[in-house]
Amino acid sequence: MDSGADAMPVPVPDRLRSRWRSRGAAADAGSPSAPPDDELLARVADGDAAALTILYQRYGGRLFGFLQRYAGDRMVAEEILQDTLLAVWRSAHRYGGRSGVGTWLFGIARRQAHNRLRVHAPQQVPLDSLAGWADPAPGPAEWAIASVQDAAIADAFEALAPQHREVLALAFAGRLPHREIAEILGVPVGTVKSRLHHARAALARELADRGYVEEMP
Repeated sequence: MDSGADAMPVPVPDRLRSRWRSRGAAADAGSPSAPPDDELLARVADGDAAALTILYQRYGGRLFGFLQRYAGDRMVAEEILQDTLLAVWRSAHRYGGRSGVGTWLFGIARRQAHNRLRVHAPQQVPLDSLAGWADPAPGPAEWAIASVQDAAIADAFEALAPQHREVLALAFAGRLPHREIAEILGVPVGTVKSRLHHARAALARELADRGYVEEMP
């Protein structure tokens, strides 16, 4: 990772690497005077490392939560987050505004995770085959998941298929709405709802198999 960073065609990779670790290096990301995301990204494109620090303060926690759930390993998640920040530094000038900056950042994090974990994109399911699959009302799976501690969820999470880990991590660790998840995954919103429905059920089954909850019906 570090050797790749040193090879970047930017003037301050070492300074950048230290600044995004310092929460005091820039103004409070949540203050009323802080600039909007798109302005910050434009500044990143111009080589402003402090602007990247503010974006990190705004999104770093959620990005790391998504990556940790998806990768299943804290150190690997930290490495992927660093990959993500370097990718943002290099590609900020390519942001076209077709999605929100947050959605764009999560898309980069997902691609970096796929690169690091060598996870291939899942085969797409036709939209017309998804009708009626997703039930928005809480069912046994939702109640089972809500009844256990984070450690139990983390244990069961590791056994899930990559497609299930990904959509659950985006929805719960990333706290993203269905529309943004659909943009990141490049699938219709109905597909996101379906994947979440089946992912929750798979997680609840894993929790039951490990004895954290009663057997699912």
